[in-house]
Amino acid sequence: MSGSAAQADTVVLAIAGSVDEVLNNIRNWLMGILAGLATVFLTIGGVRRVFGGGDPGEQEKSKQAFRSAGIGYGLAALAPLAVSVLKGIVGA
Repeated sequence: MSGSAAQADTVVLAIAGSVDEVLNNIRNWLMGILAGLATVFLTIGGVRRVFGGGDPGEQEKSKQAFRSAGIGYGLAALAPLAVSVLKGIVGA
């Protein structure tokens, strides 16, 4: 039996230099996710509008999807403001 012990190498996949960098990354992810979901709702609303024909129920569902897309885009636009508020709270 050998006297050497097995040593695990630690691999760092990502490292943040500062809290500011972490908050900027959070902002970027948040904006991307919200804009992506809003685009999905916009697409669903468009498909419902086109294929709904004259059905008032489908037209109302398409309007709701368009509203949801607008809210999603609005929240994505407000993400930098939310991160700046977080920076103020954290002091970064």
